[in-house]
Amino acid sequence: MQIQINPGSGVHISEALERNIHEALGAIDRRFGDQLTRIEVHFQDVNGPKGGVNKHCRIEARPRGLDPVIAENTAEDAYDSARGAARKLESVLDTRFGKLASKQRSNNH
Repeated sequence: MQIQINPGSGVHISEALERNIHEALGAIDRRFGDQLTRIEVHFQDVNGPKGGVNKHCRIEARPRGLDPVIAENTAEDAYDSARGAARKLESVLDTRFGKLASKQRSNNH
């Protein structure tokens, strides 16, 4: 599974942030890595220099042979934003793959 990180305007991707993103996506990689081709992480500074809760992270997972799955989160900093989006993505993937597994089981009976 390939991870692609795309900084948006106003968001600098430091080595520490990149490590944080890879750690946040670790559970997804362990659980679903063989079912995903790529994960793209996109950041955006929503409020610019005004500050506040303004770092938006959108993570897009690309399951093999299925439509992309997206999870988003906005927080005060890029670290929290990425962790929140990763948690949401894990939940969305769990639901998506769970429904597929259920459907396959019911089709096999």
